[in-house]
Amino acid sequence: MSLRVDWRVSVALMGMVVKWLWVPLCLPLALALYDGTAVVPFAVPMVGAAVAGAGLERLTGKRELEVREAFLMVALTWLSVAVVGAVPFVLAGVGTIAEPVNALFESMSGVTTTGATVLVDFDAHSRAVLLWRSTLQWLGGLGILVLATAVLSQLSVGGAQLMETETQTQDVTRLTPKISETAALLWKLYIGLTALQVGVLYALHLVGFAPSMTAFDAVAHAFTTISTSGFSPRGASIAAFSPAVQWVIIPFMVTGATSFILLYAVTRGEFSRLRESEEFRFYLGVLALFTLAIAGIRVLNAPPGAEIGVEATARHTLFQVVSIVTTTGYASTDFNLWTPGAKHLLFLCMFIGGMAGSTTCSIKAFRWLVVLKTFRRDLLVSASPSVVKPVRLTGSVVDEDTIRDIYSYTLVGLVCFAAGRFSSSWTRLGRGSWCRSSRR
Repeated sequence: MSLRVDWRVSVALMGMVVKWLWVPLCLPLALALYDGTAVVPFAVPMVGAAVAGAGLERLTGKRELEVREAFLMVALTWLSVAVVGAVPFVLAGVGTIAEPVNALFESMSGVTTTGATVLVDFDAHSRAVLLWRSTLQWLGGLGILVLATAVLSQLSVGGAQLMETETQTQDVTRLTPKISETAALLWKLYIGLTALQVGVLYALHLVGFAPSMTAFDAVAHAFTTISTSGFSPRGASIAAFSPAVQWVIIPFMVTGATSFILLYAVTRGEFSRLRESEEFRFYLGVLALFTLAIAGIRVLNAPPGAEIGVEATARHTLFQVVSIVTTTGYASTDFNLWTPGAKHLLFLCMFIGGMAGSTTCSIKAFRWLVVLKTFRRDLLVSASPSVVKPVRLTGSVVDEDTIRDIYSYTLVGLVCFAAGRFSSSWTRLGRGSWCRSSRR
């Protein structure tokens, strides 16, 4: 079998995506013009991305994308977007992210929605720079849509492979007959949810429930909530806002980590799909279980005679569980002050993630559910070897190849975490340094 990859096709299609990066750069540029701050940090990458992308696009006229080219294109696109995204930070020349390495780290963390940050001096930066930081995460949150709308409609074949490479699910390719229509549909849903959150957050400000939630804050936080990525323009994260804001953000984090296929079904009035989905029920069950367990630990370990605020305890516990399970990473309070037992459970939450086909990261509920069902099946088969019991999920049989892939993915994810933790223990990061893994 030939392993040859036509890199020109991958690079040319990457160029098609890069040349459109001038569009999101218009947002911080417009804000910089409005605020009277520097526009060069955004104007330069706008022109550069458009010119470079158009040039790369001309490498080949071929538009047939095979699986290997799709993988290469996805990898190159994420890298190129991160490089372009770092330019405004460097050109702004302010604070820790003015250093090229730090700027690339911040940009890569944004577009991959990782959320780790090197930013410490929030007040030193212009609103335009902070908005660009949030915009990177919004683009990365459902990055397949960025790729799809710019590229898939122009492919003769290979669109499905590229979309499945990004989403890791085949269901998304079955929403409409055409890939480009599916991408446009999901874009509308993503933009609609973002606009809804902007409206709700700013409405809280208008009615007096959130005095510090300006229009800028509403947009920046909506961008990083629906994308379950967690960059906040405030150093204190969501703790800088009123309890009303925290209660509003919780359901939007849950929504961002819900399969967009299910969300689309809901927009069509198919509410029964939520009830029928085993993965969705498992996902909500995990949120409820960890919330109750951590709240119980906090109450039982409260100092004798201490007054326990029921609303505050419930709000902060639910907020942090949802934030960490969905990999959003917002903070509504300093949970480092919680008891060790509560923090240990929060640590476990990081490995769960939301649903497949959502903006969330981590291993995801779908894989854990299949792992648990397979474990149960194997125990039954061990007791009764003659029994043939397939693993089913929402009524459909999960084939053995998929189960093997899920086990491999889960194992690789855990090994990568262990390797990262081991290596960080030998660096400044392992002892606490300028790079904070908590989201801001």
